[in-house]
Amino acid sequence: MFPLYDENPTIRPPMATIAIIIACSAAWVFLQGFGGQQALAHSLCAFGLIPGKLLGLLPAGTRVPIGADMYCVLQDQRGIYTLLTHMFMHGGWFHLIGNMWFLWVFGDNVEDAMGPGRFILFYLLCGLAAATAQTLTHTASALPMVGASGAIGGIMGAYGRLYPHARVQTLLILGFLITRVSMPAIAMLGYWFVIQLVAGIPSLASAGGGVAFWAHIGGFLCGFLLVPLFRQPEQYRP
Repeated sequence: MFPLYDENPTIRPPMATIAIIIACSAAWVFLQGFGGQQALAHSLCAFGLIPGKLLGLLPAGTRVPIGADMYCVLQDQRGIYTLLTHMFMHGGWFHLIGNMWFLWVFGDNVEDAMGPGRFILFYLLCGLAAATAQTLTHTASALPMVGASGAIGGIMGAYGRLYPHARVQTLLILGFLITRVSMPAIAMLGYWFVIQLVAGIPSLASAGGGVAFWAHIGGFLCGFLLVPLFRQPEQYRP
């Protein structure tokens, strides 16, 4: 299930949403070298969030796997800054484009309800909540976590609470059947959240890796719970 667009007009241009998309794209170009092997590997080690390193559970010198036949060696520093930098890094073209598309579909209306300054702060807080959830559920993991999806999960949680009945045009894939359906936002986003839970619970028994489901869960819950504090009544149009 993939959102194509929503039928929920905005009043103001989504300048903060656009700024975040530009920031993530700039990081992909200038820090990650368009996904080139060496630049990507360095960015994952330098700017990705490694739970075991952040919590001091992995000693300096630990080899961190970052791809086929690639690894980096942990230094002494815990890398507190990666709580922020990880949400602007991505692991590949599809990772970046998919995240930015979700942000574009849902971010403009949430920004409309908050204003750009509040929206950026809200986005960062949701990203921090996502990082915390993933770190606490995979404390000893040596795998770098990168991506804006945790913070975007918070935007999705906020959207579901602000605009539960807004229609979302969604691409539905059922085996060989591919069709487009219009559904309420709460149905599409609720389905997405349940999928994260169903996949996230078994991941608790592993060391982590692949999709950071608990980052998605933590970000979504943070956004859903905090949005009343950031919504500006004079700008919110349900």
